[in-house]
Amino acid sequence: MATNTNTKTSADQVEELDHHENTLKPSAIAQDAAAKGQATTGYENLTILQSVKTFRRTIVFCTLAAFSAAADGYQIGINASIVANKGFVQQFATKTSAEGDLYLESPILSAWGSIMSVGQIFGTATIPFISHRFGRKAAMWWLWLFVCASVLAESLAREWPVWLVAKLLAGYAVGCLQATLPPYISELAPNCIRGGLLMSYQLWWALGGFSAQIALRTVHEEYPYKWLVPIYTQWGHVAIMFIIFFILPESPVWCATRGLEEKSKRIFSMLHRNIDGYDVDHQYNLVIMTIEHERAVAAEQRREQWWSIFRGTDGLRTVIAFWPGLAQQCIGLKLFGTFGTYFFQQAGVAQPFTVKCITSSIQIATVLGNIILVDNFGRRPLACWAVTLSWVACCVVGVLGVAPDNKAKTYVFVLFACFWNVGMMTCGTAASAFNGEISSQRLRPYTAAFAVGITCVLGVIMDVLVPYMVNAHQWNWGLKTGWFYAGIGFPATIGMWLLIPETKQRSTAELDELFERKIKAWRFAETETATERLVRSEQ
Repeated sequence: MATNTNTKTSADQVEELDHHENTLKPSAIAQDAAAKGQATTGYENLTILQSVKTFRRTIVFCTLAAFSAAADGYQIGINASIVANKGFVQQFATKTSAEGDLYLESPILSAWGSIMSVGQIFGTATIPFISHRFGRKAAMWWLWLFVCASVLAESLAREWPVWLVAKLLAGYAVGCLQATLPPYISELAPNCIRGGLLMSYQLWWALGGFSAQIALRTVHEEYPYKWLVPIYTQWGHVAIMFIIFFILPESPVWCATRGLEEKSKRIFSMLHRNIDGYDVDHQYNLVIMTIEHERAVAAEQRREQWWSIFRGTDGLRTVIAFWPGLAQQCIGLKLFGTFGTYFFQQAGVAQPFTVKCITSSIQIATVLGNIILVDNFGRRPLACWAVTLSWVACCVVGVLGVAPDNKAKTYVFVLFACFWNVGMMTCGTAASAFNGEISSQRLRPYTAAFAVGITCVLGVIMDVLVPYMVNAHQWNWGLKTGWFYAGIGFPATIGMWLLIPETKQRSTAELDELFERKIKAWRFAETETATERLVRSEQ
């Protein structure tokens, strides 16, 4: 059985592992699988549709958890686009142009953007220790408090330094949320539909961002100086998040890692109620086998502490976890996403809010398509081709930056902005999936948090640079900014093809085996694991 300590001797681990193996099939193949921390769940042969019907309750809870991402998307959407609102500019502007127009200085814009990323870094640096020690639910309530604090600060802000503090709090909350929810969903979700459930996080994120654009567009057209209206609407998200966090159960996998056997089994039984033939003891033992195998390997390699995420195979898994998010930053996330409306406005697009609404709609459609495709075709092809598409779009935007101005140029720009959004959103959904599932169970909260944090570090740099690039009163690069992202995006795109493995329908224990065997990323899909051999032998 699992205990509260993570520092068992190898002999103790082997003895406990043998205890759990007694409930499994005593064959050579089964023993080989058990030695790798693997066994069959009994649901490996279900189709995706059958899995959806079978695990209805689990899907509901995963979807509720993913809904919290709507607050993340709304917050980032507001932060990205409200800087183009007339009332907001009038309230916070500190400079007047030669024509007598108020405008926001680039240093202030950079500070607002970068301080949110700094907050995310602090959030990701602290939340894994809360999540690991006190549980996923405790982490949720912690981040909820900071969501409340950030919305309160935004509601009261009337000077730009106060808005700066609000963005710091918002960034902290968003960082905590991004590092907590995907791993939580991964721990609840069945292997065969885990990808779609993880990507539903990105769906709600896109819907939250779309809602922000609709709110800002309505205010822009009907009440251009009532900038506080979309800010106040965030209190609705705060209330809904409270209800959801109250309803969600603790992660049964976390309970197992802390030795809370009865609580873990009780939650497993609740999640899988009314499933014929569900054996809670067997399913619990599968989790324990994986945990103890990972601990045994860590003890053998003397990598039992949290900083093992930087070493050896676990270090590689950490790089894979953050690479899709890093690639997003390198192909223009801040340009088209965080400062999208502002970029369109500075680039001379007549209706920047309208274009942003169009691209947000495309993001939603893209995520829906990804949810359908990911568990059929896999994560790797979607992620790699998505980043490649966005990189090509950046190149085209750069070319447009040196082309003569005409109406056709604007149409082509909007078209490739749409293509870029398809690629970026697909990469984002893949990032959510890899962030939640690529690490070992033992290091999951730390790997996930660091993956988000390292992306935010690059985000801070981009938050400083992008306003200067696109501001007509500063560097005034306009569409030529695409060349910058084409340059830094090229190595990120190559890295996607070399690093990102296929994790479709693989359990944590199977991924452990593939990484321990040092299988190349592009060969994960075709490599047979001990579990697959066992399933084949039982047919």
